[in-house]
Amino acid sequence: MDLGLQGLRALVTGGTRGIGRAIVEVLAAEGAAVGFCARTERDVADCVEVLTRRGSTAAGLVVDVADEAGMQRWVADSAAELGGLDIVVANVSALAIPDEAANWRASFDVDMMGTVSLVKAAMPYLERSAAASIVTIGSVSGREIDFAAGPYGVFKAAIIHYTQGLAYQLAPKGIRANSLSPGNTYFPGGVWENIEQQNPEFFAQAMALNPTGRMAKPEEIARAAAFLCSPAASFITGANLLVDGALTRGVQF
Repeated sequence: MDLGLQGLRALVTGGTRGIGRAIVEVLAAEGAAVGFCARTERDVADCVEVLTRRGSTAAGLVVDVADEAGMQRWVADSAAELGGLDIVVANVSALAIPDEAANWRASFDVDMMGTVSLVKAAMPYLERSAAASIVTIGSVSGREIDFAAGPYGVFKAAIIHYTQGLAYQLAPKGIRANSLSPGNTYFPGGVWENIEQQNPEFFAQAMALNPTGRMAKPEEIARAAAFLCSPAASFITGANLLVDGALTRGVQF
């Protein structure tokens, strides 16, 4: 199936590692021009080099998503470089799990307001697109109580609510909005590799919860995100797509 992403222009926050990097690579492989941001200059430069060498159109910039003014500049500069915007993917998370005041503030600034700032800055460009799509990355922790109940889970739930509100509000303008909620996702340098090394007992407990016997790979999450972004999903809006290998047990209506 052709997703119809060829020639579309996408922005992804946190696009140099893990799920974000995989989303950037899948969108680029499908023919989209991709702009992305991250906080580490070397990672941004390396990712641009890899994608450019493959023949993709890629633009990267160092941005802290908690900096609203910086986000506005990045979106405007990327739209100018790419010739407009059709897709935005809000992926960055502070991954702040312990119930501490600093983590509540970080989760609000990064997870919640980073998402809101991206959408707000991109809206004038999305309104001019014939294939406009917003995808926010939630989490299974946003829909059920688990070890990440607290700042992380609360703001992931808020992002899902925010996105479904966008879907209703923006439908008359032809702009779709969906969230994608991954289960535990393992990749080198990621949080689960660190837990595996530092707390193997908890890692084993987490693995045992999933009936598939494994965690997701970033590219499995990314392929689902690319579909939601694409014109192939033209009548899907207001959805929260779980990609968790049957980890969650609650029925989602």
